[in-house]
Amino acid sequence: MEFTFYKYQGTGNDFVMIDNRDQFFPKDNTALVEKLCDRRFGIGADGLILLENDTETDFRMVYYNSDGNPSSMCGNGGRCIVSFAKSLGMIERQTTFIAADGLHDATILDNGNVSLHMKDVDTVDITAEYVFLDTGSPHHVQIEDDLAHLDVKTLGAKIRYSDLYGKAGSNVNFVHQENEDTFSIRTYERGVEDETLSCGTGATAAAIAMKAIGKTNAESVNLNVEGGKLVVSFHEKDGKFTDVFLKGPADFVFKGTAEC
Repeated sequence: MEFTFYKYQGTGNDFVMIDNRDQFFPKDNTALVEKLCDRRFGIGADGLILLENDTETDFRMVYYNSDGNPSSMCGNGGRCIVSFAKSLGMIERQTTFIAADGLHDATILDNGNVSLHMKDVDTVDITAEYVFLDTGSPHHVQIEDDLAHLDVKTLGAKIRYSDLYGKAGSNVNFVHQENEDTFSIRTYERGVEDETLSCGTGATAAAIAMKAIGKTNAESVNLNVEGGKLVVSFHEKDGKFTDVFLKGPADFVFKGTAEC
């Protein structure tokens, strides 16, 4: 069966987007998802996202990593699916949708960027070497002095597959402070099993982690990712983080047809 796909990217984190409101896509076909995401033999993407009907919200987001397996929340993907829903005429500027980690609301800003409401973070585990927290996906965050020369794939994989996180593993973020409210970040993503140009839940985790360990007093943090810039804002009280928003671009790249 031939179908139309759409390619979107948010600060270089790219996705195959499919309108699956008719439920035509074979959701259990791991090999197909992996092939579509393959950068040499398929369309090429960090993940695949299905937009589906939902009875209580505007739509449902179903996310797959590029290895073909269903995954947890994707922040950049969440912003991209909002832009996709707008292009389909499903929403205007405000929306509410359901994802793997629960309910989200989002706003398309005047400049076209998308502000996505992320989940609250009640627990931040702080050690001398790293911080661990869940922002819809699990994230290990550690500070590094020299991001430019860091072997993110090798070191990220070592941490991701270590006994620290067991079989499920964790995404791994390496962070360098630029000034009081700005940090640079490079991320190794599980499921992609490589560095990506950006990770929305990772940027969110890094911003919250830096606040939690006292590296910044800001509640609006700028993140320089390899593919551009993101902003994460939140309110913090007694170690709990609420009103967490991820803001940045979510751009259409191209559309085409493929077969399933």
